[in-house]
Amino acid sequence: MSNKSAFVTVDKIKRRGLLFVVSSPSGAGKTTLCNRLLKTDPNLTLSVSATTRPIRPGEEDGKDYHFVTEQKFSEMREAGQFLESARVFGNYYGTPREPVETALAQGQDILFDIDWQGAQQLGETVPTDLVKVFILPPSRDELERRLRNRAQDTDDVVAMRMAKAESEISHWAEYDYAVVNYDIDEAEQLMRCILVAERLKRTRQTGLSDAVSKIIAP
Repeated sequence: MSNKSAFVTVDKIKRRGLLFVVSSPSGAGKTTLCNRLLKTDPNLTLSVSATTRPIRPGEEDGKDYHFVTEQKFSEMREAGQFLESARVFGNYYGTPREPVETALAQGQDILFDIDWQGAQQLGETVPTDLVKVFILPPSRDELERRLRNRAQDTDDVVAMRMAKAESEISHWAEYDYAVVNYDIDEAEQLMRCILVAERLKRTRQTGLSDAVSKIIAP
């Protein structure tokens, strides 16, 4: 089955969008998998979170994140403008509510690259629209090897991420699907299968009743 045929099939009947949540410990391959899906799936867009962390070289405000002060973040949270929010490694992250709700109503799928805390909160605010996938590494040693090969973090940060990984992985059973990333190409295809199956669920295809009526009409 080609990627194109899968996308065209599910777009022929009107449907409600879904929230595709992907979580994992750092180094399991989550970011690479998300980027691959976003590049090739025309109906999948990345949720742009608000964050209080400093902007990094190459990042763009409004595209990678909405960079805000802690005071602004607190004001938005108090006003109920986030679907979920959390503190991660000393910085705050949150998902703005309005653009997500608009996209869902228009049949657009939103990809969330968030941790288990954010996934739990989304489960409370938008449970029927949620599809949660947890990416697991093949082993602890392989996870550490991938973290070190990224060459993005100091030894102290790698040690901190490895210490946190056990706690993060303990939440895998809270997810709808678990994908072990033995091979990045294989893991990508498994995630595509999940997306297609979830898009074809009868309850999400809001235009299915009309389509069936036309089929059986005399």
